[in-house]
Amino acid sequence: MKIKKAILTGGGRATRLHPITTTINKHLLPLANKPMIFHAIEKAVEAGIEEIFINTNPGEKDLENNIGDGGHWGIKIKFFEQTGGPQGIAHVVNEAKQFIGDDPFMFYLSDNIILGSIKPMFEDFENGNFDCMLALSEVPDPQRFGVPIFDENNKLIDVLEKPVNPQNNFAVTGIYLYGPKLFFETFEKIEKSDRGEYEISSIHSHFLKNNKNVGYKEITGWWKDTGKIEDMLIANRLLLEEMPESDFPNHGTLESGVKISGKVHIGLGSRVDSKVVLNGPVIIGENCVLENCEIGPNTTIGTGCEIRQAVIKDSIVLDNTFVDAPLVIKESLIGKNVKIIKKTTTDGGSMIVGDKTIIEI
Repeated sequence: MKIKKAILTGGGRATRLHPITTTINKHLLPLANKPMIFHAIEKAVEAGIEEIFINTNPGEKDLENNIGDGGHWGIKIKFFEQTGGPQGIAHVVNEAKQFIGDDPFMFYLSDNIILGSIKPMFEDFENGNFDCMLALSEVPDPQRFGVPIFDENNKLIDVLEKPVNPQNNFAVTGIYLYGPKLFFETFEKIEKSDRGEYEISSIHSHFLKNNKNVGYKEITGWWKDTGKIEDMLIANRLLLEEMPESDFPNHGTLESGVKISGKVHIGLGSRVDSKVVLNGPVIIGENCVLENCEIGPNTTIGTGCEIRQAVIKDSIVLDNTFVDAPLVIKESLIGKNVKIIKKTTTDGGSMIVGDKTIIEI
């Protein structure tokens, strides 16, 4: 029973990442200078997926414009709008029923970043005659997730959504495999939770209570739900560290005297002056200007940025940002078209600061 279809999430408002996500879809935020959802697509393609269906917020075309029809990956990608407002991720899956039909499929929360392949999970599912397979990972805060419940023989017997007192430290991660028809038949039998949502855990709990064959596989490498800014920065660092040397070519112009250590990629059209220090892993996008500054480690700079005087470490800087100030910036997520400059007079500085912005001086 080969799985060739997948549903990926692309909707939601990602309020925990405001103010960045007030102007950009969370799934397009860059990790290792690549839109977050691209990492999920690549994992799916490697596992053998040939068709992907991505839900979007009503009227939003940013994902479609950035991802395209899948030709870049040699697959087919279609988009469908989420109707009726946010009603839980199980509802997202049910909205794709017309695309999935009677085929087995994967559901992947695109803001989940993992290191390593999901292909072994597919192989276990296909060889084990499972109705469903869940990916588990040990986490320090399981109360934020669906938590698997085991009996005394370590058999999976239930899944509880965001329990106050979790039985263990495992979370059900955002990668799920399903056999034909069963998900959609079960969706008709569950009710909304106290949160007013159709919980994916309710689907799995129903499976288990009705003797369906639900397997699980622990992600023994690294997994992160990038729901918070600190999670994104960790994911960015680990992805950069994992990338091979061959993914760090230099296509820019470097003046004599630039100090480079570790893995550093410089994009086409970028210029780096002689007083710059680059401590890899670092990715500098295309058409950037770096002067008298220090970048890295674990830092990505988007396309069209200009950085002068500053030290930037363990950070993500989005496109067309301008920094010209003797500042040390670390563990930061800086949006598009941001300007950070040093005031040349002593009569105070001016700021235009959006909602939920954090400034530490």
